[in-house]
Amino acid sequence: MKKVGILGGTFNPPHVGHLLIANEVLDSLQLDEIWFMPNHEPPHKKKPESVGDVERLQMLELATQDHSAFRIQPIELQREGPSYTVDTMKMINETYPAHQFFFIIGADMIEYLPRWHKIDELVKLVQFVGVRRPSYSHETDYPVLYIDVPAIDISSSMIRDRLKNGKTVRYLLPDRVIAYIEENHIYGT
Repeated sequence: MKKVGILGGTFNPPHVGHLLIANEVLDSLQLDEIWFMPNHEPPHKKKPESVGDVERLQMLELATQDHSAFRIQPIELQREGPSYTVDTMKMINETYPAHQFFFIIGADMIEYLPRWHKIDELVKLVQFVGVRRPSYSHETDYPVLYIDVPAIDISSSMIRDRLKNGKTVRYLLPDRVIAYIEENHIYGT
């Protein structure tokens, strides 16, 4: 049985924090692959209108291309409406019955689990993997497997703000992603 970690998000833009988390979970759990799953319309937050799905997907491809175990799973970009994880995991489990899936979430999402759409059904479809972060509660009534990851306090919104204000993002994003952002004048560059 192939063991696959899934890291979902807007990836707007994908940064080194995403890559670090994926690599640490891959190694810690001895997974076969990590699937980066960009969502079309996250139900818990509004993605900025300035960057489309095609641009986010292209940046994600550039960010992950050097790791042989990293893949992109565009299933949520191919659907309209909110991207509910329970619906996605039903489809993925049906499509890949010989796989075991581990859904990677940050500490902010661990706190949010009670509000996830159909959470009681979802925990039967996938094993949650929680990435610990300082200043967040890691307590939950739901089954979460915890992984310690080196602390790196980076967010896509912080990177967008830095780009908008002409500040450096060197070492926060892969160089290929920085070049793509600059060439395509994204985020106010």
